[in-house]
Amino acid sequence: MAAASGSVTIACGLSAHAEPIRGVDQVCDACAVGLGGKSPDLVIMFFAGAHVQAAKAMAYVVRRRLAPGVLLGVSAEAVIGGDIELEGQGGVSMFAASLPGVSVKPFRLDQLPAPKPGGDFDPAAMALAAGMGDRHRATFLFADPFSVAMNALLPALDRARVASALKAEPGTMIGGLASASPRAGGNALILDDDVLNAGAVGVSLSGAVRVDTVVSQGCRPFGHSMIVTGVRGQIVTTLGGRPALEVLQGMIEELDEPARELLKKGVFLGRVVNEYKDRFGRGDFLVRNVIGGEEKTGSIAVADLLRVGQTVQFHLRDATTADEDLGLLLDGQKLHGPPAGAMLFTCNGRGKRLFGEPSHDAAAVSRAFALPEPGEQLAKAGRRVAPAPIAGEAGSLPMVPLAGFFAAGEIGPVGDGVFLHGQTAALALFRPLDAG
Repeated sequence: MAAASGSVTIACGLSAHAEPIRGVDQVCDACAVGLGGKSPDLVIMFFAGAHVQAAKAMAYVVRRRLAPGVLLGVSAEAVIGGDIELEGQGGVSMFAASLPGVSVKPFRLDQLPAPKPGGDFDPAAMALAAGMGDRHRATFLFADPFSVAMNALLPALDRARVASALKAEPGTMIGGLASASPRAGGNALILDDDVLNAGAVGVSLSGAVRVDTVVSQGCRPFGHSMIVTGVRGQIVTTLGGRPALEVLQGMIEELDEPARELLKKGVFLGRVVNEYKDRFGRGDFLVRNVIGGEEKTGSIAVADLLRVGQTVQFHLRDATTADEDLGLLLDGQKLHGPPAGAMLFTCNGRGKRLFGEPSHDAAAVSRAFALPEPGEQLAKAGRRVAPAPIAGEAGSLPMVPLAGFFAAGEIGPVGDGVFLHGQTAALALFRPLDAG
């Protein structure tokens, strides 16, 4: 898969080969063809857990074959390429981009400044170390979930992102947590020649590229919005002056039976990220799990730190809602035309676990930006039957180059901030700077 848009040329490849070196050779072949002889300024490789031990050798092959300006890599439970998500098997996926006029600045966690006394980070120093300089467009961050305090690192990078913009529009930040292993030390991150089993790696892009983001949390609200009137950290005691658990139970009683069944899979609370808006809709809430309730006090516990005065609303999640949410957000992006390429970071709780069928998110993105079929094909009688896709190959329609992975937590913007999510699909779309 390859596409050029303006001065941005992006190629992607996917291999399901069980042997890691053969697999990385195959994706290098695909990307080399797609780039049409151009040297990639940035290559990001996603590889399954079965390939972790071969990460050093795989990085060597990529450096020798493609000679990228910057190489990043992250290990994953499953990898994504084109319209295929390779769940339950080995695989490697690759994103390669030629980005003329773009500064590509890599960094790793141990190169970022330490916090000042008191625990705060210097936003200007953080921005400099992370490459968020003049005309910053996007930062991609990949981290090991067992060794990085994301509740400290992500807000610090977010403040740096905003500080680097001065009077311009801040660039975006997106990425995900390595998911290949359920234990500390079992994941692998790649930065050029280095392979790390802990920490974080990232890259910042500045200059002649536009990176648009889609963050689909896959939830829908129920009941009505409320104001937090009592809270202690993660414990919400009252909503609108009433015990929070009582409010939740009353709203559940108003639901129909199918919606109540969905709540058996979990209840969520969304907090508004921009209180200055008159109305709140899709994309205005940062959604977090309700992790418990206490009958005695009428309190609920939420996987977030809330404060008095915030506007919140309960949410529920199911496959239908997740499908509709992603589709509506992609419809908005279609107004800007097809991107030159894309990266998709989807939760490892989505895929077949949520939708009951493979490749939902990747296929949705591919369908959204698929090129129209040639007129001679549309003019033929009858209905064309597409061949079933083969693991490791793209589907039948021309599509935007796409690579990505299943993450143990997804990084992406909601409103004016950047957050760590769960059960979310986060998508980065690359376009030339002058795209509509």
